[in-house]
Amino acid sequence: MIPHINIRNAFANVPHVTVAIVMTVVLNVGFCRSTDINAGKCVVWGPGLNPHVVLPVRYFYIQTVDSRGQNITVSPAKDSFRVKISSLENEYVRVHVPAPLDRGDGSLLVRYRLYGSSLKGLKVEVLYQDKPVANSPYTLRGPVYHEYCDCPEPEAGVWRSVLQCPEEEPQIRQDFSSFPSIDLQQLLQEVPQRFAKRGGLIHYTVVNNQVHRRSLGKYTDFKMFSDEMLLSLARKVRLPDVEFYINVGDWPMENRKVSDKPGPVPIISWCGSTDTRDIILPTYDITHSSLEAMRGVTNDLLSVQGNTGPVWSDKLDKAFFRGRDSREERLRLVTMSKQNPELLDAGITAYFFFRDRENDLGKAPLVGFFDFFKYKYQVNVDGTVAAYRFPYLMLGDSLVLKQDSPYYEHFYAHLRAGVHYIPVKRDLSDLMEKIRWAQKNDTQAEAIAKAGQSLVRDLLQPHRLYCYYHTVFQTYAARQSTRPVVHPDMELVPQPSDHTALCSCHRSSEEHKPQQKDEL
Repeated sequence: MIPHINIRNAFANVPHVTVAIVMTVVLNVGFCRSTDINAGKCVVWGPGLNPHVVLPVRYFYIQTVDSRGQNITVSPAKDSFRVKISSLENEYVRVHVPAPLDRGDGSLLVRYRLYGSSLKGLKVEVLYQDKPVANSPYTLRGPVYHEYCDCPEPEAGVWRSVLQCPEEEPQIRQDFSSFPSIDLQQLLQEVPQRFAKRGGLIHYTVVNNQVHRRSLGKYTDFKMFSDEMLLSLARKVRLPDVEFYINVGDWPMENRKVSDKPGPVPIISWCGSTDTRDIILPTYDITHSSLEAMRGVTNDLLSVQGNTGPVWSDKLDKAFFRGRDSREERLRLVTMSKQNPELLDAGITAYFFFRDRENDLGKAPLVGFFDFFKYKYQVNVDGTVAAYRFPYLMLGDSLVLKQDSPYYEHFYAHLRAGVHYIPVKRDLSDLMEKIRWAQKNDTQAEAIAKAGQSLVRDLLQPHRLYCYYHTVFQTYAARQSTRPVVHPDMELVPQPSDHTALCSCHRSSEEHKPQQKDEL
C-alpha cells in the first residue's frame, strides 16, 4: 500500500552520504504524463533500501508528491526519473537494474538483482530531473549479500524484525488449530502408508539448517520448487530443526476431520480446501516466479504491477477469460461468450480433459498475460484446484469476477467478497448479471478493483512470502513432540555450488559445522 507522505516507513530509514562511484548502473525512466512533482517531498521506501533484507530481487517504491504535499495519482513524464545504483567496493560488483515499473497511480516500483556481494555496501541515487528525490542518495552499509550467499542470520527474531514480518497470519492460525501437537513417530508410520500412492509427497528434515529429503510417490518432480525455496530460506535465516511432509501435487490430501478417530495428520500443501485439513504454503507458482524474477520468468508478483494495461476509462468494457479446459465451467464460459459477445470474451487455448468439445467450441489463440488487462473485468474460474492466476489478476488494474470455490490459497483469508472482488456462483449462472452490474456501476466497480489491487500488492510482496514460509515452519517446529531425524534413506539437498554462490559470510561459522547423520 502507498503510505501517506507524512508516514515514516521503517524501510526508508537509511542514512545518506556522498561517496565516489566505483560501479554505476544508470537508468532512464519513461512515463506518459507530466505534473507538478516536488522531488524533495516525494517518498521513497521499501525493503530494497535495507541492506539486511536479502531477496532474490530487491525492490523499493517511489511515491510522487506535488508542491502542496499531496500524493500524485498519475504517471510522471517520460525520462523524468533516473535511478543509479553504485557499489562502494573497489572491485566490480554486477547489479542488474531493469526499467522501473510505472504502477499507473503515481507510484513507481524499482527492482534490482545483485550478482555478487558487496562488503562495503551500495549507494542508491534517485533523481527527478537531476534533482535528488526525498533523502537520496541512500547508502546501504555493507555487507550486502546476494541471493546465493549462504550466510543465514542466526537469530530468527532479528531476521523477522528486519523483514517486518506480521505477528500473526489468519490462515496459519486456522491451519494449525487442528494440530496442537505433532508426533513425528506417528507421522513416520502413517503418512507414507496413507499418501505415498496418491501422487507426489516429499518427506523433509531440516537439521542444523541443512535440508534433507526423500521422495514418496510416483509424481515428485515438483520437489524442485520446494527444494529451491527451502534452500533460499536457509541461506537467509537459521531454520528450526523440523521434520514434515510436503504434497507437491495439485489436490490437498488430508480429508479427516478433527473429530475423527484417528484424527488428521499435518500435510503441507500449496492449495487448501474446505473439505481438507492441509497446512497451506504459498503456491509453487508465485514462489518460483519470485525466486526467478528478472532472470528465468517473465511474469512475477512485481512485473505484473507495471503491466496493467490502459487506465480504467480506456479499458474495453467487457469481461475476459483465456485458459485450458481444466474444468467444465470453463467450457461453459465459451458458450456464454458466443451468446453474449458484448459482455464476455472467453476462449479455451488448449484441450486435454474435454478434447471432444474442441470442434464444437473452437480453440482460441494464446494471448499474452499482460494483454488481459486491456479489459475492465477478469473472470477467474478454478482449474484442477484454485486457479493460480488469481493473485496475478488481483495485482492488475481490472475488476476480478471470482467463481465461488471450496479451494483457496494462503492469502485468501484477507480478502472480502464485494470489497476486493465480485463473487460469482459456482455454476456461473449469475455471471452475466454481475458483468451488467459492473457496467452500470462503473465508479463502484473501479473502486472494488482498486481496493483489491491495493490489498494484494501489500500481501504478496516477495519478502512477505519468506515471512509466511518461516512462520509455517516455526509454528510446526514448536508443536513437534519428538525430535526431528535425518533418516537413512534421505539425501542432502545441497546449496548451489557454482561460482555465483561464492561469498564471504561475516557471521559466526558455528552454524555451518558439518553434523553427523541421525539414523533410526
